[in-house]
Amino acid sequence: MKRLVKSVINVSLCATFGLTALALGTATPAHAATETTKKIIQYGKQYIGTPYKFGVVSMSTNAFDCSSFTQYVFDNFDISLARTSSIQATEGTPVDKNYLSMGDLVFFKTNGIGISHVAIYAGDNKILHSSSSKGVTVSDMTTSYWQNSYVTARRIVKS
Repeated sequence: MKRLVKSVINVSLCATFGLTALALGTATPAHAATETTKKIIQYGKQYIGTPYKFGVVSMSTNAFDCSSFTQYVFDNFDISLARTSSIQATEGTPVDKNYLSMGDLVFFKTNGIGISHVAIYAGDNKILHSSSSKGVTVSDMTTSYWQNSYVTARRIVKS
């Protein structure tokens, strides 16, 4: 009888842990880079070095701010995005930082107030974005600056 009770408890505990893991697994999982997301990064990289200008007119290519850059790049793939980073942060599907995939939009609080910067996740902890100091560039998301200002991410391209 003692052995039976132990077995029932073991099975119950295993089932509890398994169901808890399933219930907590609500984050959108990572997906492998697709041809589209690879092309998005490749397309965006051709603008590396393009200067930064805050509030630049949409669809301009002589300068970008962060959200005009993401808007322009995604528009080339017939994906419409809002003009500002704070509104772009409401589009698509939320993605946990641990499940980022190439082509996801990544949002940061760089002004101390709210979402103020957007970048495109380029894989391997790199982001492609229009930086106020360097223009369009690739940055390492693991630096303390980006780690401390990270807010959220959104998946825009459906797998």
